Amino acid sequence: MTFKLRSGWRQARWGEPLVYELGDPNNSGFVRPYSHEDAELERILDVTPEEMLGRMFRDSIPNIPGLSEVEVVRHFTRLSQMSYGVDVGPVPLGSCTVKYNPKIGEEIARDPRIRHLHPYQDPETVQGLLEMLYLLERWLAELTGMDRCSLQTPAGAAGELAGALMIRKYFIDEGENRDEMLVPDSAHGTNPASAAMAGFKVVRIPTSENGTVNMEALDAALSKRTAGIMLTNPNTLGIFEDRILEIADKLHSIGALLYYDGANLNGIMGIVRPGDMGFDIIHLNLHKTFGAPHGGGGPGAGVVCARGELTEYLPRPLIAKEGGRYYWDYKCEKCVGRIRMFYGNIIPLVKAFVYIAMLGGRGLRESAIQSVINTNYFIALMRSIDGYELPYDPEKPRKHELVLSAKPLKRETGITAEDVAKALLDKGLHAPTVYFPLIVDEALMIEFTESEPRRQIEEYADAL
Repeated sequence: MTFKLRSGWRQARWGEPLVYELGDPNNSGFVRPYSHEDAELERILDVTPEEMLGRMFRDSIPNIPGLSEVEVVRHFTRLSQMSYGVDVGPVPLGSCTVKYNPKIGEEIARDPRIRHLHPYQDPETVQGLLEMLYLLERWLAELTGMDRCSLQTPAGAAGELAGALMIRKYFIDEGENRDEMLVPDSAHGTNPASAAMAGFKVVRIPTSENGTVNMEALDAALSKRTAGIMLTNPNTLGIFEDRILEIADKLHSIGALLYYDGANLNGIMGIVRPGDMGFDIIHLNLHKTFGAPHGGGGPGAGVVCARGELTEYLPRPLIAKEGGRYYWDYKCEKCVGRIRMFYGNIIPLVKAFVYIAMLGGRGLRESAIQSVINTNYFIALMRSIDGYELPYDPEKPRKHELVLSAKPLKRETGITAEDVAKALLDKGLHAPTVYFPLIVDEALMIEFTESEPRRQIEEYADAL
């Protein structure tokens, strides 16, 4: 390994107060000039602003910090110096797919023709945006093997909940009392939570020795009460569920459905489609897989897609086109209703559109391939390093991510996965996901995505 670890690295640490604690409330960095138009308007109307606005006129001054421009710039610059993001270095959080987000997406999303639009505008005045969203839905449906997509859901967990509610309502309409949802023990924690919130009893399916769904346990769990299974493929161990077609046949043979958690789509994007594996409903994390940034539950986009008759249950409104005109279709005879106000989180939808348009089908496929190459190159490097092991069939190639166990390191030295994560932080490297999935002791879940160059992967292995 030739890439030298950054020596002498230090993270900035400021005693930065809240912006509301800065400045003087009697000062202002901006004063709106009283224009000639204002005076003319008052003269013509013969009313003051207070009279014009009536009860909408504020009784008190809003709590806005009195700061000059330089104070504002310094405040947010200091905050940025105390932060770590993908623009600084790799963020290999397993199952999070924190890839580099192309800045052209930011530039287009900030265009005033998008940024200044309002959800209450007449659809006739936003035909360009609606066309963009219409195309995005078609692209996502094609990529996943689905028929329609709802762009409403604001995050992955919201997408899961929407999918679970769709399954519940479908069986209510069918007159069937199916109240059990199968969830593998390697699943994301939000899967059982979403199923429970939708009113299902969660049935845990254990993982077999090779890291995939235990088929004997699956057979034992199937019954007339089974509504479906929530599955990620590749799974959280980074292993492809190679018996997925058999799983789909088993579920469909008893009338149950398959829900696909799209958290790990980055490892198979453009190579295989969930619909071709037999899945009926899926959600996609555009803020992971399609170049829109992550961010505290705010700018996420957890698009939900379905096929066949299940499209009738998708959250409304859906985007539609008739005679060259785009519009929002609110028709909802069977749908689960709204999941979010207005039309979803538009900004990450725009960024996802840009990402797909920029890469095209071939580029998306190459991204998935590169993410798998990066994962398995890192595994090859780690095989020569003591203290770690790759549980569940270590010879089987992984896809987008891997889960190491620091159990040997803890047994031999007392050093835990948490200690390792903190040591990485001390070296200026972002820690991986730790202690998840729960089926791996002293877990370190690592996902480099396609963004990281070879030398960066070598540096991370060297640090470990």
